[in-house]
Amino acid sequence: MKWFPGKLWLRIPRYTVISLLVVVGLFEVWVKKENVEKHLGKNSGMLGYIWIILLAGTTVGGLYVAFPVAYSLFKKGAKLSVIFTYIGASAICRIPMIIFESSFMGIKFTLIRLIISIPLVILSSIWLGNYLEKKNYRIMEGR
Repeated sequence: MKWFPGKLWLRIPRYTVISLLVVVGLFEVWVKKENVEKHLGKNSGMLGYIWIILLAGTTVGGLYVAFPVAYSLFKKGAKLSVIFTYIGASAICRIPMIIFESSFMGIKFTLIRLIISIPLVILSSIWLGNYLEKKNYRIMEGR
C-alpha cells in the first residue's frame, strides 16, 4: 500500500478506535463486578449518578468509547438509568469539551449549560430506565 501523507487523516480514526477499544477491554478486566453492583447497581441511589457523571467526564473518545463501556457496565450489574446517564453525560460533560467551550463561550455560559443539562439527563435517564425495567427490557448479548 502506497503511503500518501495527504491521506493521513483517513488513518487516524481507525487507530484511535482500535486503541480506545483496548482501553475498554482493560476496563472489562480490571473493574470487578462487585464494585459496579455496589456503586452503580440497584441500591446505589443518587450517589451512583454522581459517580457515573464523574466517569463520563473523564472518558476520552466520546461516544466511540461510551457505548462499549455502557455495555460493559450493564454486564457487570449497573442499572439501566445509570447507564443512560453515562451515555448522556459522556456526550455533554467531558472535561476537554468543557475547557474548550469555556474558552470560547465563557465560563458563565458553560456553567449555565451544565446546570441545566445534567439534571435533565439524570431525570430523563431515570424515567427511561424505570419505563424499560417495567417492560422487562434486556440488552441483547454481543456476538
